[in-house]
Amino acid sequence: MSLQTWLRRARRSLLATGTTAVLTATLIAGTETASHAATQGPCDLYASGGTPCVAAHSTTRALYGAYGGALYQVRRASDGATKDIGVLSAGGYANAAAQDAFCGTATCVITVIFDQSGKGNHLTQAPGGGAAPGPDNLAPATAAPVTVAGHKAYGVYVAAGTGYRNNNTRGIAVGDQPEGMYAVLDGSHFGGGCCFDYGNAETNNLDTGNGHMEAIYFGDSTIWGSGTGQGPWVMADLENGLFSGVNPGYNANNPSVTHRFLTAIVKGAPNLWAIKAGNAQSGALSTYYSGPRPNVPGYNPMHKEGAIILGIGGDNSKSSSGTFYEGVMTSGYPSDATENAVQANITAANYRTATITSSALTPGARVSLRASTPCCTGSYLRHNADSTVAISPITSASPAADKSDATWIVRAGLADSSCLSFESAAARGQYLRHFDHRLRTAASDNTALFNQDATFCLQAGHSGQGYSFQSANYPNRFLRHFEYTGYLAGDGVGGHTWDNVAYWAEDTSWLTAQPWS
Repeated sequence: MSLQTWLRRARRSLLATGTTAVLTATLIAGTETASHAATQGPCDLYASGGTPCVAAHSTTRALYGAYGGALYQVRRASDGATKDIGVLSAGGYANAAAQDAFCGTATCVITVIFDQSGKGNHLTQAPGGGAAPGPDNLAPATAAPVTVAGHKAYGVYVAAGTGYRNNNTRGIAVGDQPEGMYAVLDGSHFGGGCCFDYGNAETNNLDTGNGHMEAIYFGDSTIWGSGTGQGPWVMADLENGLFSGVNPGYNANNPSVTHRFLTAIVKGAPNLWAIKAGNAQSGALSTYYSGPRPNVPGYNPMHKEGAIILGIGGDNSKSSSGTFYEGVMTSGYPSDATENAVQANITAANYRTATITSSALTPGARVSLRASTPCCTGSYLRHNADSTVAISPITSASPAADKSDATWIVRAGLADSSCLSFESAAARGQYLRHFDHRLRTAASDNTALFNQDATFCLQAGHSGQGYSFQSANYPNRFLRHFEYTGYLAGDGVGGHTWDNVAYWAEDTSWLTAQPWS
């Protein structure tokens, strides 16, 4: 019997007895309820709809109006000390100042993302699995700064190789039980590998077959399925397939998404599931698919196991990337009305990009850029006589010409004045640009393409150190050194050797230094 038929029969039975209780609560979710807080969060809204949260994760804000506990924990690299980061007030926003004071100039990583639901479904460092050994990397605590309702906060920046997991959960759907989930993500940070997921997965870190997962996927992989355009897409990872609709492979109703802050939703019940998405800053949700389970053996009924993953696939596939700000999992199949209310709550939270500044990177300043990868901390970004760009060691004893070649004059971005361009101090009028993914210096020809190729937007360092420089016209690619040569590289995106995920976060993080010339 389909869920829809079951609900119709149950509704007739309830009406015959004069009962008009909320069907979703009684027939799908069970009887668990939660009281309303003075200021409602997403989980208060889910509870009101009869589909309470059984996992609630965020590093930016409380997801219940009454929640006043810890959001996440950070660990300081210098001495291994840890600190729980809570909220400024109950139902409020992350106390980023507490993190900043604790970490100081040291690198910190996020060690725990606490579950706000009371179920104890915390996310910690993922162990190895069938697809890749572990333990996985932990996210740098400062790589994804944002503001929420005007308050500074940090997201979870997942470079390839980073992952969180909980295999021993309480209350998460198993088998064919109904559930819902949403995540707020950075729509400009994605990869083409497998798999940047948040949701329900295997409890043994192995691929145990079709239908053993139900998780939100975000990225531009086309290995198993895709939607329209070039991606990225919100899809469902149901194990051994990324699905955008009832059919395996391409589904025309699933569009590419471009929102800087993205709300992504996947929900499932017996022979029923849906994908929704929307701009997390404004507007309503759009339904990309709602209907029967995929017409492939193993997905009807489902065989969900109830682990929770973030940033990885069910078998610890960890070759993709993304940024997570908040997300929940529910008991029961949420109604459209509940999800619409949650989306309104998310947009009201007013997510905004954080302004990253550096006194060393103001227009007119001279600067040298030092590599932060452990192999190369004495090497600096420089151009060569043939206009190619590389890194090489520079010391006080280096020739004056080498020092000059490793010095840049910061300019307002040629294509976007809120970003930066770099003019050679040794060859005035020559700018750092990318061409065919390689970095080089060239004189401006005043075309729109040159200006875009020579403009880079400042971001927090992906490794938790220094700064990263995002291409103005390829926003998921950054200045990188690879085998001592300069490239514009993606985190596993693009299929080139210089897109290699190993040390990508470190290779794309640069430290500002006093100019050599």
